[in-house]
Formats: sequence, structure tokens, C-alpha cells
Amino acid sequence: MKLRSLFAVLLSVILFSASFTLSARAQPQPTLPQSELVIVTSGKGLQRFTVELADNDQSRARGMMFRQSMAPDAGMLFDFKQEQMASFWMRNTLIPLDMIFIRADGTILNIHQRAIPRDETGINSAGPVRAVLEVNGGTASRLGIKAGDKVQHAIFGNPPKK
Repeated sequence: MKLRSLFAVLLSVILFSASFTLSARAQPQPTLPQSELVIVTSGKGLQRFTVELADNDQSRARGMMFRQSMAPDAGMLFDFKQEQMASFWMRNTLIPLDMIFIRADGTILNIHQRAIPRDETGINSAGPVRAVLEVNGGTASRLGIKAGDKVQHAIFGNPPKK
């Protein structure tokens, strides 16, 4: 009988510790530095976004994890500082996202639309990219954003004009 009670107490402590640890990790990151980004589309003109810049290993690893929502004109720009192959997944990401893969000159190489929340399947660039822009799922289609469109942002050497 004492062994059962001890086991029940031990199990309760383990479960409590695990739930506390998970809830501590499940907090959205603080907002990163923000800047303006513009996508020049071939069909619908200029599309303006306010983006958070994830430009170091820690901020790129955390990304959009645990966020419950994002404004329609917001996004997160992942800057790798140089062109490289990029692969993303949606582990711990709670909202569907469009991933826009961008070359060093600001040209959109490819787009993955409506990535599925919490899916661990790799989502890859079609070639080397300097950056990846994550926006709400469906945004690329809604705004007519396509491969070949140009992105204006300071990291591409072409900041948007006011």
C-alpha cells in the first residue's frame, strides 16, 4: 500500500513538472525588430508588410512558434546573410503560413502555400535563397504574389520607398 502511494506521489510530481516545463516553453517569443517590406507583384501592384527580422540562429530557430495569430499585413523575414538552401518545418507553429523563398537580389524563387500547423514535413527552397518570408496562410494567393516577383527590403539592398 505504501508503495502505491509513493508511486502515485512520484507520478504526480513528474506530470506536474512536465506540464510546467512545456507551458514555459510554449510562450511566444518577444517581438523582434520590425521594418517595412514591399513585394512588387506583376498583377496587383505593391503589397506592403511590417515584418519582424529573424537574423540570428536563436531567432531563426524560434521563428513563429507558439504564436496564436498574426496581423494580415505582418510577417517574419528570416535572413541567412548569404544564399543557401533552406528547409523549414511547422513544429510548434500554430497558424498556417505561406513561406516565400527569396534570392539575394530580392527575386522570389518559390512559394510554399498554406503550410500545415504542427506538421514536421520539411518545406524546402527550390534553390539557394538569402531569406524566407513567412506570412499568414493564403496571403500569397490572395495578393497575387508569385515566383519572379520582387521583394524590397534593406537586406536585399533595395529598401522600400515611402
